[in-house]
Amino acid sequence: MTLGDQLRASVDRATPLLLAMSDDIASAPRAPEKWSRKQILGHLIDSAANNHQRFVRVEPDGFRYEQNDWVETQQYARASWPSLIALWREYNLHLAHVIDAMSDDTQAKLDTLIVDYIAHLEHHLGQIG
Repeated sequence: MTLGDQLRASVDRATPLLLAMSDDIASAPRAPEKWSRKQILGHLIDSAANNHQRFVRVEPDGFRYEQNDWVETQQYARASWPSLIALWREYNLHLAHVIDAMSDDTQAKLDTLIVDYIAHLEHHLGQIG
């Protein structure tokens, strides 16, 4: 299974579970001072956006972003749950396409980054689900 296939499989596994979750559950913080499921999914959208830049520019080190500031500024907690799911799903399916389109040399340079990206996604999906 290619890395693109692994990412697609993660997205395909998670999507129906996310869609089955009510907005009330998705909106509730998991614990005091913890992100809600909406905020976690928003963070995963931000992660996709940042890693998209790394994948296309072939810059494994990329740049840091302040994840808490991003989540707060974009007000994911108030966003539409179905819209967040759709954006997250389509962005990651596009990233799987980008990964599949990479030359072998590029994929070799980014292999660790891509594997870490998928592990990060799976970790946070585990927090949501």
